[in-house]
Amino acid sequence: MKLISYTDGGARNNPGPAASGIVILTESGDVVAGFGRWLGSQTNNYAEYMALVFALERALELGADELECRMDSKLVAEQMSGNWRVKDPGLQVLFLKAIKLVKEFKKVKFVHVRREYNKEADAWVNRALDVQHDVS
Repeated sequence: MKLISYTDGGARNNPGPAASGIVILTESGDVVAGFGRWLGSQTNNYAEYMALVFALERALELGADELECRMDSKLVAEQMSGNWRVKDPGLQVLFLKAIKLVKEFKKVKFVHVRREYNKEADAWVNRALDVQHDVS
């Protein structure tokens, strides 16, 4: 089964209060999961990577064997696609965690999308930031 994820991460005052937002859809566009995760004080890039990790984990739980990961973080999309090196030691840990999860799928594709196409994931980020707690 193929699913599509939209992920976003944000940190107010970067670094600062941070959260990740995740929306997972079927190929026909039905939402099967949507949630925000509070991360405490972190950087924006940390929040973006954690959003991807959460999406990969949830897609596996839902039984997906293929996942198209859409995100507005060009950094994460390019690093996960193997086009850019991961220089930050903190992000290297998250990158390796994501790669380990990717190996559990038959196929994973990373797609950079413009922010206006990622509004639902962004809304989950802001809900979690506003309440400083996980939301679903």
